Amino acid sequence: MRIDAVLGEAVERLAAVSDSARLDAEILLCRTIDMPRSYLFAHPEDVLDSTTFDRFDGLLRRRIKGEPLAYIMGSKEFWSHELLVSSATLVPRPETELLVDLALQVIPREAEWQVLDLGTGSGAIAIALASERLMCEVTAVDISESALAIAAENARQLALSNIAFVHGSWVEPVRCRLFDVIVSNPPYVRAGDEALANLQYEPKDALVAGVDGLNAIRVLASGCRQVLKQSGLLFIEHGADQRDDVAALLAASGWTNITNHADFSGLPRVTAARRGGT
Repeated sequence: MRIDAVLGEAVERLAAVSDSARLDAEILLCRTIDMPRSYLFAHPEDVLDSTTFDRFDGLLRRRIKGEPLAYIMGSKEFWSHELLVSSATLVPRPETELLVDLALQVIPREAEWQVLDLGTGSGAIAIALASERLMCEVTAVDISESALAIAAENARQLALSNIAFVHGSWVEPVRCRLFDVIVSNPPYVRAGDEALANLQYEPKDALVAGVDGLNAIRVLASGCRQVLKQSGLLFIEHGADQRDDVAALLAASGWTNITNHADFSGLPRVTAARRGGT
């Protein structure tokens, strides 16, 4: 079958499950034949042999079942870095780049600060910060050893020497240290949320945080003050409908200067707060 015909059929099959059916089909076919997308446009008349078509069909079936393209490809771009991902990590989302941008706005370019990323997953946030602030020492914590292995490999491939990966639960493994800035994209989906049906391939422990989706944020609100320098800053990503609840939790734990920031869609996505008290 010709490349253009293969793509046409694939787009029809993907249309019901993907908002970017054409792009998904092209990316999967390029992966199958190990050629750039420009090749598809330049050689639409090329014919796939049966073995190649079967390989492509296998990838296509995985996408049709709802498996994220990033897992099929084994990578996802974040902050202009191509990062390895697996079923042990969440797929990095574009809206999480807001968290990175806000942190970079407060970290001076030549600062030798201590930065902590809690629940690092694939390492996307920590790697973005480490690559932009080479004088800073970034520590990335995750309870999943499998996720940490992916994150460490991502940092190795980018030759980043100012980032360290630590196994443990939230602030527990770094209790004896103090940081200038803490960032986190914790689990914040409510147990039983209908959205979970579309997230079946991603690790539930990295998504779900109790009945109200706030269990992990409660831990951060109470625990992060113990490892943050006086007047240090905390940035937390959360659900678009959790702004007021997150602000209330932070205020009850003694945080000050609590502000919320909207993502590129205008949805309240990241809350920042400053450590108050002693």
